[in-house]
Amino acid sequence: MESTTLLDSFSRKLLDELQANARLSTAELARRIGLSPTATAERLRQLEETGVIQGYSARIDPEALGLNAQAFLRISSTGPNYLRLLDYLRTLEEVRACHHLTGGDDLLLHVAVLNLAHLEALIEALLPYGSPVTSLVLSTPIERHSYSATGKLATITPKPRPTRRR
Repeated sequence: MESTTLLDSFSRKLLDELQANARLSTAELARRIGLSPTATAERLRQLEETGVIQGYSARIDPEALGLNAQAFLRISSTGPNYLRLLDYLRTLEEVRACHHLTGGDDLLLHVAVLNLAHLEALIEALLPYGSPVTSLVLSTPIERHSYSATGKLATITPKPRPTRRR
């Protein structure tokens, strides 16, 4: 089934409900979105099989695990070092996310560490691959773990582009 057919209003409501509480029973999900439990279970199966739903997980407070500091590291690495760096980063549990960027830096890493000494050791371990630039996270006033599945995302209206006169 194509994603445009799959993501009708029922599936979008289902995604919103799951993002709010992935532990709801199929019967409760069905009641909330207005489908039968059988149809809801089939929607869930299709959304999982097509990769729209990529998994279910628990959000855990990193500080509860002793990870008391977070930082973003920007790093540039060229040539064969780049692939070796990516291989190395995949082995580091401290790296929570790695984004490939445009612009002056190649990668942006989000890391969670025990303390500043742990962060310093991580930075030193990355030095053979490039020169990381570090920004400590002081607080996180906005953090989203869900997406608007019902299309209520566009809160900022883009300005129309001026037309060219010939």
